[in-house]
Amino acid sequence: MKNEGFSSRLGFVLAAAGSAVGLGNIWRFPYLAAKYGGGIFLLTYLILMLTFGYALLISENSIGRMTGKSPIGAFRDLCVGKGALGRFISCGGWINAIVPMIILPYYCVIGGWVTRYAAAFFTTPVSEFSQNSASAAYFTGFISATWEPCIFFVAFMLITALVVCFGVEKGIERFNKILMPLLLLLIIGICIYCLFLPNASYGVKYYLLPDMSKFSHMTVVEAMGQLFFSLSIAMGIMITYGSYMRRQDDLVSSVNHVELFDTAVSFLAGLMIIPAVVAFGGEEAAGNAGPGLIFVVMPQVFASFPGGQIVGAFFFVLVLFAAATSAVSLLETNVHTVMQELKISRKIAIIMCLFEVVVIGIVTVLGYSVLSNVHPLAFIKGFEGKDILDTLDFISNSVLMPIGAIFTTLLVTTIIGLKKFCEEIKTTDKPWYRECVYRFCMVFIVIPCLLIVLLNATGVLN
Repeated sequence: MKNEGFSSRLGFVLAAAGSAVGLGNIWRFPYLAAKYGGGIFLLTYLILMLTFGYALLISENSIGRMTGKSPIGAFRDLCVGKGALGRFISCGGWINAIVPMIILPYYCVIGGWVTRYAAAFFTTPVSEFSQNSASAAYFTGFISATWEPCIFFVAFMLITALVVCFGVEKGIERFNKILMPLLLLLIIGICIYCLFLPNASYGVKYYLLPDMSKFSHMTVVEAMGQLFFSLSIAMGIMITYGSYMRRQDDLVSSVNHVELFDTAVSFLAGLMIIPAVVAFGGEEAAGNAGPGLIFVVMPQVFASFPGGQIVGAFFFVLVLFAAATSAVSLLETNVHTVMQELKISRKIAIIMCLFEVVVIGIVTVLGYSVLSNVHPLAFIKGFEGKDILDTLDFISNSVLMPIGAIFTTLLVTTIIGLKKFCEEIKTTDKPWYRECVYRFCMVFIVIPCLLIVLLNATGVLN
């Protein structure tokens, strides 16, 4: 089966950036930054991005490019003939492949919520979101309904599938070449609007000026966890997109651009949301925003300021764009894996993957209504009271992704070897200025950081 590929380095950069730029940047990053001290969280995140995140990002892309395979095939090929250790580490391919299969269904559920809100701000008076009780009731009423969230979930899923149906170059590459520039323009425009709101300067100071008194071990833990969302690492996505990359393209420069684009969007998202929330309700409102930031707090923010109806509509279109680009990369990773492992066509693979998404996604949607009393893993300590979406999110992001990243690190350092792997990364004559940083991180930083994330997931660090 002939492997598809991007037509240019720009195509790869925009597609990889589109995968990285998603709900993790627009939704999760701002509320974590607000909750964990603003400026000190931002500083911690940037340091980890340039070290821990960069090492895993370039490793996964290189693994994909050197094998041209899906996560399962890439790990299997690189571990052939390496004995018992090789057979053990090859399991990492399965972990990296399973993660997007768990994430995509509930990601499409959240994408359906975003689609509903984008439609609502074009049809519903913004005054309906002006009070916390009204805004919260609107959100709770929607997600706890039976049919409406199912309809929007399916709509979002089908849009995602349509893009993937057209393949890598005509579908994913073209889609991201259109949406990523639009996304950037929207976020800059809304950011400018929010910065000129009354009292927004207090939010800017809270967000940009580090306050060491707000630093704790959880600042580091949450910043590392955010990097998994933000960079799409340990999901098999970057291995898949790396496999579509042309051999003659400069991998180091491409990854630098992806890293820069993703960090810029996260930074702008925080600069867009945190000053607005502080201007609306003070620093305390920012710190207590939490996961409901987009669906409960931000609608109130828009309702309280001039032009909020229009800005709110554009804001949710922006979030929808971000969610769509990431959902496309998740589905493409699943389709690519199924195509290679079962030797079937793209259309049949898409149908199989969509069946899995529909089954798990519908169960997740109904977890807020018909199945609201179902807690799948309530018999395990730490899962008591978690709904279906939270359970899937915890398994994939807090457990499997750190484990998958540990296997990736071991593959590079023990099976391939750092010297050989660095030579694989440098396929052009251009100097790689961060090679020493990469080597140091892969040997001394990455695995200890991943173990910290796992220990936090088990409750040891709480």
